[in-house]
Amino acid sequence: MTIIRMLGARIVLSMLTLFIVSIIIFALLEVLPGDVASRILGRDATPEALALLREKLHLNEPAVIRYFGWLGGILQGDFGKALTSSRPISEILAPRLFNSVLLSLYAFLIYIPLSLIPALIQASHRDREVDHVISVINLVFLSIPDFLLGTCLLVLFCVAIPILPAVSLVDQGSTAMQYLRAMTLPAITLAIAMAIAAVRMLRDNLIEVLDSEYVRMAELKGLPSRAVLLRHALPNALVPTLNVTAINLGYLIGGVVIVEKVFSYPGFGGLLVDSLQYRDIPLIEATVIIAAAVYVGANLLADLGTILLNPRLRSG
Repeated sequence: MTIIRMLGARIVLSMLTLFIVSIIIFALLEVLPGDVASRILGRDATPEALALLREKLHLNEPAVIRYFGWLGGILQGDFGKALTSSRPISEILAPRLFNSVLLSLYAFLIYIPLSLIPALIQASHRDREVDHVISVINLVFLSIPDFLLGTCLLVLFCVAIPILPAVSLVDQGSTAMQYLRAMTLPAITLAIAMAIAAVRMLRDNLIEVLDSEYVRMAELKGLPSRAVLLRHALPNALVPTLNVTAINLGYLIGGVVIVEKVFSYPGFGGLLVDSLQYRDIPLIEATVIIAAAVYVGANLLADLGTILLNPRLRSG
């Protein structure tokens, strides 16, 4: 029952956090200087147009009523309509979210071996030449911004070795192979950017766990070094790295704007920038709350994984 209470508490806390975030998002857009309708239509808007937009956005109603109406619509899957196109926001979000989810899954599949393999090699060969070489390579990639890394990959695989497309444009009519080719370079860029911090942390955690008493006891029992590393050290070393992975999961949905722009990939991050550029308030609210939900959900998964992997937490 202890673990069930802990899991329940984490879920309730995540829901409360998301509720507070929704209040902050709505309040920030409310307290911006000037009238919302004037900010959207500009200085040259006529009084009739301003009055019509205020009525459309229910700006004549109290902020509290508008907030709970907006929140109730979100809970029912209704995000309202975009101001720029009058289309339902759910129809605009669906293909962009689909593209970002596919890209995120692809990048995460690359991220897992890209994080585990170098860290395992470094931990099992600590302070040796291979450890130093991987550390130097890691530092080099750490100093390269995402947009520069993506540009280098474009030059390498689109100019020097032209095997992948330079522009990652896809739509609902694209085939699976077209999606795969279009997502490869953005996914590699994201995976490398995410794996940099994870490799360094996992390597240090593995070395610390390998020096612990219970791992030493497993070695004295005659277990193979590979079994000690994978069965005993790795599960315990993964616990602190889960927090980094949770941040990376959130980054995959809402923080890939630069990578999407470099490769012209039609994802969720680009939609967030477009909504800000066109001052589409309902679309801004929808995209930001979804990005926040991904961050909160990713951290919830990290907390649950920590509880399940750590016997001390399971025992209370």
